[in-house]
Amino acid sequence: MSIILALLAAIFAALTGILAKIGIINVNSNLATAMRTIIVLMMAFLMVLLTNQLDNIFLISMKSLIFIVLSGITTGLSWLCYFKAIQIGDVSKVVPIDKSSVVMTILLSFIILGEPVTSMVVIGGTLITIGTFVLIGRIKKNSDSSYSNSYIVLAFLSAIFAALTAILVKIGIEDVDSNVATFIRTIVIMIFAWAIVYFQRTHPQMKTISRKSYIFLFLSGIATGLSWLCFFAAISIGKVSIVAPIDKFSVVITMILSIIILKEKPTKNTIFGCLIITIGTILLLV
Repeated sequence: MSIILALLAAIFAALTGILAKIGIINVNSNLATAMRTIIVLMMAFLMVLLTNQLDNIFLISMKSLIFIVLSGITTGLSWLCYFKAIQIGDVSKVVPIDKSSVVMTILLSFIILGEPVTSMVVIGGTLITIGTFVLIGRIKKNSDSSYSNSYIVLAFLSAIFAALTAILVKIGIEDVDSNVATFIRTIVIMIFAWAIVYFQRTHPQMKTISRKSYIFLFLSGIATGLSWLCFFAAISIGKVSIVAPIDKFSVVITMILSIIILKEKPTKNTIFGCLIITIGTILLLV
C-alpha cells in the first residue's frame, strides 16, 4: 500500500511542477508559493474532517509537535527555493536537481533513523548522484543566462530542505495520523510563506495577477495537496529509504510533461542524466 501511495505522490508532484511553471509566469515566486499554501491547507483540513481526526490535534505529544513544526519550516524553505528556481530556469533541468534529495534522504535515514543499508541502495544512490551531476554539467556548459548558477544553487537548497523534511516528518509522525500531521505542517508553511510576502511587500501584486495564473496556481495547489497526503500517508506506514525514491520518480514524469506541455527541448545530456536517475531509482526498490 505504501508503494502505491508513493507512486500517486510522484504523479501529483510532477503535475505540481508543470502547473506551477505555467501559473508562475509574471508572478512573484514567493507570493505564488504563499497563495498555493491556502489551497493545500483547505485540502488538508478537509481530510482531517473526513477522517474524524480533528479532536486528535490536541492530543499530540510535545515531541511530535516540535518535529512536525520543524518539518513545516523546512518544507517552506524548500518551496521558496524550488519555485524561484523553476521561475528562472527550465523545469526539466531544475526538477532532477531538486529530486536529488532522495540521496540525502537515504543517507539521513541510515544515520538518524537507523534504516538498513543494502548494496542496491548504495548503487542506486550513487547512480542518482551521477545522473544529477550529468544534468548540472549540461546546464553550466550551455546556459548563457546570468541566472544559471543561481537556479542551480536554489534547486540544491530545495533538495537539502526536502530531505530534512522527510526525516523530521518520520520522527514526528509516530503515533500521529498522517492527515493531522499534514494539516499542522501546512499551517506552519502558510504562516512562514505569508510572513515573507508581507516582509517583501509583494502582496499588493495580487491585484495584477491574471485569471490564467490564478487558475493554474489553484490547480498546482490541489496537486501539491494530493501529493502531500499520499506521501505522508506512505511514509507513516513504510520505510523512508523506500518511499522517498518512489516519490522522486516524479522527475521522469515531469520530464515527459515538460516536453509535451511546456515544449521544452530535451538535450542528450538531459535525457542521459534522467535515464541514469531512473535506473538508480529502480535499483533502490529492488
